[in-house]
Amino acid sequence: MQRKKVFITRKIPQAGVALLEKSCDVMINPEDRPLSREELLAKVAEVDGVIGLLTDKIDAAFFDAAKNLKGYANYAVGYDNIDVAEATRRKIPVSNTPDVLTLATAELAWALIFAVARRVVETDAVMRSGTWTGWGPLQFIGLDVSGKTLGILGAGRIGAAVARMAQGFGMPLIYYNRSSNPELEAQTKARKVSFDELLAQSDFISIHAPLTPETRHLFNRESFSRMKRTAVLVNTGRGPIIKEDDLVWALRNGVIAGAGLDVYEFEPRMAEGLSELKNAVLLPHIGSATNSSRDGMAELAARNLLAMLASARPPTILNPEVLG
Repeated sequence: MQRKKVFITRKIPQAGVALLEKSCDVMINPEDRPLSREELLAKVAEVDGVIGLLTDKIDAAFFDAAKNLKGYANYAVGYDNIDVAEATRRKIPVSNTPDVLTLATAELAWALIFAVARRVVETDAVMRSGTWTGWGPLQFIGLDVSGKTLGILGAGRIGAAVARMAQGFGMPLIYYNRSSNPELEAQTKARKVSFDELLAQSDFISIHAPLTPETRHLFNRESFSRMKRTAVLVNTGRGPIIKEDDLVWALRNGVIAGAGLDVYEFEPRMAEGLSELKNAVLLPHIGSATNSSRDGMAELAARNLLAMLASARPPTILNPEVLG
């Protein structure tokens, strides 16, 4: 049987590549950077399958260029980079990689919560500078975490994992989600609330919602103004849920106490002034950056694509209706 041609838009862990190489001819972008639009469309012209990233726009022009395409696998949980409706119209299966990075991302959300609350990055810099003169009772006072109210925006897999971890710190839990999560409520006594209540009651808010027209810029000047002045906002979800210029305003003017970000509105760029703020902890999109998570993502993306190439059902297909 003729081997299928597969293109991977950026280097991924070998665990996934090895699965594909058993039955496919695999080509990989050799440079550690996103491809330009023109490069991407040229590379997919003759291939049967593609594994891509959130930085790759998968739309009608992409499908027009990839005229032999039998499937596209996203190396990510999020998929707002994919025009799923267009893929479905053309009967092309597309997939993502949920589950395998749930715990890693949830753990990073907690790392950000504590880093902001206890001023970890700021005080680390003081020690490295050699300017610390010794302990003092008024130095570097931060925020308590235990017993404070944690608000979850988006009670899916990752948001629920963050909520379950909060039980060890005795935190009352509230969440805002389109639908109720009875399992989460039974496990943690979390309460579903309105968005207004989430803003008003939370001491910490952790963002885990998908990016949709409804969630884009959900956090802006108006919503920041309704939060506690002692509140901390953490985002390991999707960057554009926060209007970043407004976040800079809120942090600079003490409207909220702090923020921890792993994702950005215009990634990899940050809003002007954000990097200057000591009450912001800024990470370079490392939510899934553990060995097991990144290997798991690569393997799942490969299994999805192999199933597509064999006209079988991919494990985590986003448009199952194309299978008939």
